[in-house]
Amino acid sequence: MNVTALLLVLGAAVVHAGWNLAAKRVAGGGARFVFLYYTVTAVVFAPVAAISLLFADERPQWTWLLAAAGTAVLHVAYGIVLQRGYAVGDLSVVYPLARGSGPLLSVLAAVLVLGERPGWLGLLGAFLVVAGVLVIGSGGAGTDPKQRRAGIFYGLLTGAAIAGYTLWDAHSVTSLAVPPLVYFSLGAVLQSALLAPYALRGAATGRLWREYRREVLLVGVFSPVAYLLVLFAMRMAPVSLVAPARELSIVLGGLAGWLVLGEADPLRRVLGSCVVLAGITAIAVA
Repeated sequence: MNVTALLLVLGAAVVHAGWNLAAKRVAGGGARFVFLYYTVTAVVFAPVAAISLLFADERPQWTWLLAAAGTAVLHVAYGIVLQRGYAVGDLSVVYPLARGSGPLLSVLAAVLVLGERPGWLGLLGAFLVVAGVLVIGSGGAGTDPKQRRAGIFYGLLTGAAIAGYTLWDAHSVTSLAVPPLVYFSLGAVLQSALLAPYALRGAATGRLWREYRREVLLVGVFSPVAYLLVLFAMRMAPVSLVAPARELSIVLGGLAGWLVLGEADPLRRVLGSCVVLAGITAIAVA
């Protein structure tokens, strides 16, 4: 992976960890919270994308709309499943499983379906990243077996959604050549529109906005920034390397949980961090 792509992915990991700390406080927001932050994303980024088209050489294509519709459906599924997982399972189970299984599935699909061949060192780095993520996320679960099973189920389901949109996005920004900013912004508009019929019923969404306005704004802005950095990186490096490298956010989130929130098992988190950093190094020199 070239240096520019690696820096983009590492920057995305930092921003991603930040918005997940904000989203953690609204674990019970469900689809209404997802609607609110997608709407913020659309309001902030759609005008920027429209202006960028005025100065671009590319002319809009109908395939762009198809690509954006695909990512909208996958992202709505991802957002709802993730929030549901946070509502019924432990964060220490759902989040690492989601972020660990997602890149693992992405690498497998990229190799088996897309025909990518990242090389043994890159694959070793991908394996180390996933292994480190799982070490960081192991333990710390609740004692209720039903709650743990629910967390595992929704964590893996979220990981499958992550793998799905990662592969679709890679296809859209490479094979279909959709400009990343336009692609993401149009997708955010469609995501908001898909959730609007449900979210705008009753007064619950308004109450959620008044109570968690800061978290909605943070997620609505930081989430797309992290995601756009990854989309640009996908134009420079294979998805089978980009997808695992972005999971450095789990290391940062784990360290923040220990140093900021005072969560337990610091030795396990440090060990997992070392494994992930070794994987990042292997990916960088692949």
